[in-house]
Formats: sequence, C-alpha cells, structure tokens
Amino acid sequence: MNILDRYHAMEYGPAPEARNEADAWLAARDFSKALFIGGDWKAASGGKTFETSEPSSGKLLAKVSDANAADIDAAVAAATKALPKWSAASGYVRAKVLYAIGRAMQRHQRLFAVLETIDNGKPIRESRDIDVPLAIRHFIHHAGWAQALDKDFPGHKGVGVVGQIIPWNFPLLMLAWKIAPALAAGCTVVLKPAEFTPLTSILFAEICERAGVPKGVVNIVQGGPEAGVAIVNHPGIQKIAFTGSSEVGKIIRKATAGSGKKLSLELGGKSAFIVFEDADLDSAVEGLVDGIWFNQGQVCCAGSRLLVQEGIADALIAKVKTRMSRLRVGSPLDKNTDIGPLVDLTQLDRVKGLVAEGDRQGAVCWQPDAALPSSGYYHLPTLATGVSPANILAQEEVFGPVLATMTFRNTEEAIELANNTRYGLAASVWSENVNLALHVAPQLKAGVVWVNGTNMFDAACGFGGYRESGFGREGGREGMFEYLTAKLPLGPVIKPATTSAQPVEQADGSAIDRTAKLFIGGKQVRPDGNYSLAIATAKGKLAGEVGLGSRKDIRDAVSAARGAKAWPEATAYNRSQVLYYLAENLSGRAGEFAARLTELTGATPKAAREEVEQSIERLFLYAGLADKFEGRVHQPPARAVTLALHEPVGVVGIVAPDSSPLLGLISLVAPALAMGNTVVAVPSERYPLLATDLYQVIEYSDIPSGAINIVTGRSAELAGVLAKHDDVDGLWVFADAETCAKAEAESIGNLKRVWSGNGRSLDWASDEAAGDAFLRRAVEVKNVWVPYGD
Repeated sequence: MNILDRYHAMEYGPAPEARNEADAWLAARDFSKALFIGGDWKAASGGKTFETSEPSSGKLLAKVSDANAADIDAAVAAATKALPKWSAASGYVRAKVLYAIGRAMQRHQRLFAVLETIDNGKPIRESRDIDVPLAIRHFIHHAGWAQALDKDFPGHKGVGVVGQIIPWNFPLLMLAWKIAPALAAGCTVVLKPAEFTPLTSILFAEICERAGVPKGVVNIVQGGPEAGVAIVNHPGIQKIAFTGSSEVGKIIRKATAGSGKKLSLELGGKSAFIVFEDADLDSAVEGLVDGIWFNQGQVCCAGSRLLVQEGIADALIAKVKTRMSRLRVGSPLDKNTDIGPLVDLTQLDRVKGLVAEGDRQGAVCWQPDAALPSSGYYHLPTLATGVSPANILAQEEVFGPVLATMTFRNTEEAIELANNTRYGLAASVWSENVNLALHVAPQLKAGVVWVNGTNMFDAACGFGGYRESGFGREGGREGMFEYLTAKLPLGPVIKPATTSAQPVEQADGSAIDRTAKLFIGGKQVRPDGNYSLAIATAKGKLAGEVGLGSRKDIRDAVSAARGAKAWPEATAYNRSQVLYYLAENLSGRAGEFAARLTELTGATPKAAREEVEQSIERLFLYAGLADKFEGRVHQPPARAVTLALHEPVGVVGIVAPDSSPLLGLISLVAPALAMGNTVVAVPSERYPLLATDLYQVIEYSDIPSGAINIVTGRSAELAGVLAKHDDVDGLWVFADAETCAKAEAESIGNLKRVWSGNGRSLDWASDEAAGDAFLRRAVEVKNVWVPYGD
C-alpha cells in the first residue's frame, strides 16, 4: 500500500471528551432541591420530581424537583421583592454583575459544555465552540447595555418581573438570550428550563450565587407544563418571553390576551436554503451541513428546505450525498462526531413518523449507508428529493436531521417557493453575485437572512421571526426594547361603543341621502350589506349616515391593501413627499374639518381648530421621519457585517378611538404609512364622518390605490374580523378592554402583531403619543448577514 492509498484509507479514531468532572458534579448535587428561589435551593413544595436522561444511552442522569403553582408563586414573590432595589441600581452596578456572571461562566465553560452535551445529546464540538462561548458573549455584551441604558434608551425603564420559558435544543444559550437583556434592563426573572435539559440551568444558578447576583433577581424553577402555565397566567408577572413551538406560542398568546403583559415569542421555522447557479457549490454544501445537521436538525432556524436552481441541481445533490456519507454519527462526547442523538425517544418517533408520511406523499427519502449506535435516540441524516411544495416535509417543522429538496428556474420562483410557508424565521442565500443576494434578501419573509453562510448569531445582532415564527427580537438593540417600557400618556378608560343606543333626531323627508360610502382600493364603494349607521351631532341631530361595514368589506379592504405594491416598494423619500402633500391638502381644508369636529363632538371652535392643526403637524412629523427612521449596521466578532433593515410589517389593521377622533386616527395611520405599510382603518364608531371627509383629501394627495382603506361601522365587530384575518400582519386597537382582549385572543391564526391600548385611550395631543415609539411598531427588523474577505 503506497502513501496515497494509506491517505485514502485513513479513519479518524475516537477522541472522547473527558466527562469525569461532569459526573463528579452530578454525583455531588442534591437534585431533589433544584429550585433556585430567592437565592436559596428548595425542593418542590409538592415533593414531585421528574427524570432527565442521557440521550446517547437512555440512562438516568438525575431526578429533578418538579415545581408546581405554589413554587411559581414563591419565585414571583422573590422576584417582586428584589425588583425595587435591582431596578433602582445604577447601570454600572448591574453591568458589574452581568460581567461577573460572564467571567464566572468562562472559568467553568468546559463543565458547561460537557454537561450540555450529556444532557442534550449535541456533539461536544458544538457545545464547546458555539453554545457556551456565545452564552458568555451575551452576558458580557449586555453588561455594556446596562451601563448605556439611560443614554441609549431615554424615557425607558425595565418592564418589571419577567417570566421566561426556554426549550431543550439550546438550553444554556436560550437561558443567556433571555436572562442577560432582562438583567441589563433592570428586570427580575423567573425562568423555567425544559424538562429534558435542566442541568446547565442548575449550574448557572450556582454561578449566580458565586457572581454576587442579589437574591431574588434570578429565580430558576425546574418543572413541566404545570409550572409553565402558572408562569404564563401569574398576575405578578409583567412580561412573558417564550421560545418553543408555534402551537404553544399560540396558546400563550391567547392566555395573555387582555392581561396587559408584554409578550415576545420566538417560535418554529421552516427556513429556506437557496442555492443559485453561480454559487460556490462546495461552500454551499458545507453551509448546508451547518444549516440542517447542526444539533441534529433540532434548530428552529434550520435550513430544512433546500431550494436549488435547476441547472445545478444534479451536481449539487451528488455533492450533498457524498458529504452525507462522510458525516459521523455517534457518541456526542467524541470530538469527531458530526451527528449525535435526538433529545428523547418521543422526538425520534416524531421524526420517523414525519419521514414516513413524506415518503407516502411522494418524496424520495435517501440515507447514507451507515450503522447507528446500538443504544440512544439516533436518526440517520436524511435527504428527501422529489418533494412537492405541499409535501409535509416542505411545510411542517420536522426538528430532525431531514432535508427537503425542491428546484426553481429563476429568481422570482425561488422567492415564491421560499415564502411558501406559514413560518418566517430565517433563510440562507448562496450566490457569488452579491447584487443578486442583496436583491433577494429583502424579499424573503424571514427575520434573519444569511448570505453565503448559515446559523450565524451574535449578541449584538437581533434574532427573531415573521409570521408564525413569532414576534419580538432577541439580541442587539431591538432585543433590549423587549425588556423595556416607556410611559405612554394614558387617557381615560374607553367605554364600549353605544352608537346604536344614541337617540338621533331624523331629518325631514325633503333631505337627500347623505350616506358616506366606504373607501376601498382608492374608490368610494357601498358596503356589501347595503346597511348604514346614523351619526348624530353633539346636539343629537342627524349629521349623516355611514356605511355599516361587514366581514366581506374587511375582506375586500385587506385584498386591496395586500395588492397595493406601489406603496411598500416606493422609496422612503417618495413616501415622505406624499405624506407632506397629504398634510398640505388637509391644511387647505382645515376650517371645514374644524367645523365638522365642533358639529360632531361639541368641541369649542378653538379646540377643534387646535385638533386639526395638531393632525396636520403630526402628518408633517411622520412625513419628515419616513426617510430618517432607518436601520443599523452591526459589526459582530466575525468577518461579516449585519444589516439591521427596517421593513414594513405589511397590512396593518387600525381601530381608532373616539377620543380626539381626527388626531387619534391620523396619529395611528401616519406612522404605519410612513414606514411603508398598507392600512385598513376602522375610524371612530361615534364620529366616523371625520374619516369619510378625508376621502377627497386622500384622493388628490397621490396616495396609491389601496395604500389606505377605510371601513366604517361597529368597532368591536370589525376589530374581531381584522384579528381573525390571516392576511392581516399587524393590528392596532384602541377600544374598550373587552374588544382589545378579544382582538389579541383571536389574532392567533397567523400570530399577527397586536398592539392594544388595553381599554385605555391616549392623550393624543401629547408629544409622547408620536415619534419613534409608534414607528417601532410599524416595522419589522430584518438582520441580513453579509460576509467579507477571502
């Protein structure tokens, strides 16, 4: 055998990571007292425990305290007690604590990595080189935010006690993503890890003791569904942060509806991995390995849908199969292992079931010829070809080492296939033409897009999704906002609308029909039901009638808004010009609108004129900000820049209040339009004629057809229709508490972003009721990673 033959015949021998320190830690720990509450270790009050096992062997690792509702009460009480002192501490004091946590984790990072691999099953190379260093990075990075809080987030403060629920696929990293920004913001925490993977959170709690975290600031409660439900429903918690499945995310959204709790959800994904014909195929294959077989595919942003251009499909698939045949499946503690076991037998059975169903639906599933270990929850890497867009493997999140492949002919088809999913977490674009890549990235409905790379993360760069992948961001400046609150100028409690009960003195028979129509798709149209609503003046006389909008009218308005491509595709400067023009035209009819305000609301002529002038001023404000509220460029510690782009939410439904009916409507519609959203507005139910009077102003202000649609009628009824409509991307509701709560609860169909006043109005004339706080709700932040260098 010559040297070349010997080279090709070489095999990597086993290179196991020592686990003696981890085993010693396990043996020394009393896991029956694993609840970390108020700085003390406690047993579950009900005495229950649950088992955590090693995925590579199925062997029992520990029996861990299983918290119940009483334990959650105790943890929330501890967090509440610690909150005043922690939130009042200087940014420097909080920064020192965060830095101390990071440094203590650095000193124990090998133990963290081995424990994570033993408990989760992920290869030690991933725990050691990715998860633990990035978790440390989050604490040290957020130490800086703690000290810069007053300067960078003026007028904001921590939201309060935060309930956090994390999954089993990245136990330590998800803990860091949640706890670090919360502590930096001055919040206190009650965190529940997943039952499958409690160990590194227990070690982290020990780190908190050593790092001088004040008692009660961090509380970590191990437990199952009962503990999770108790956290979500606890009245003493002001914010819920959840990472997990979309199905559970919807349950949490519904459970928190009407509670006033702040909510962020980082949920499932079905990410597209798009390879164009000019891509470096060898690099793309290596990226694909990281994209789908990282952590055995148990990654919410896994590149589980390979979209490859037809001309290179055969060549790329051949390379993928060759690379798959060389992936090493085995002990996760072996440094040469590429694929370890799935986390549990239930997960293994689920993956097998989805692969079998995908095969039944016409996919051709291929696996390399490799032996699996005799024990543990292992699944071979799987490549599914011949996958139709409707196949279960193309639509459902498998959460395993399974890659579904489809082909496309041109750029437009690639984008259409990529967006053919209810999820929107991440995507990868592979092309040697950066112009093409940056043309495609903004058109993908995904919160993160990697160009010629995949699964890149950093504490300075936001991460989170669109659509049913959730809302909110983790990491970066936008991630800090999730744990902060600004005091909005609250107005009075909004009472349920009573227009139907209003006595209206009818006009005499000689009066002509004064029924104002709806405004849909740039045209005045009659309501589908041909019913109308009588509107009274302040003196109880008939001022006119408006169309009584229905579900069908909302459907038509949403369709028109979705089809109004010209507005979101316009430059920010062009949108600015149009809004200035709208303000100019409203100004020309200021006297008419002031008179209408006085007639309808009974406001004095002076007060009415002030509201009109404030409305014009607000339009000017958002016209000026349309091309100034921009994204950022981040420089993570990698050879890449991250473009944090502001993108419109999409179709935004707006239910405007009765208070300050003209100013309130414009204060909501203007920022949505300024950021490129299209709008379906339901104006004040009591004073809708102010909105219908705007039709002519809109028509001659160069606003494209469909950019703004107005449907008059019953606010509560129409809010519900907008909430249930799956083609509405965002919903802003300022109505009575019951209407707001129902809108939040009924939004779960597509997990649209809902902003409600929780039954309170705002002081629309105040400076706080305008500006960045409204613009932030009108945008999604998409982080596009662009590598550079050879």
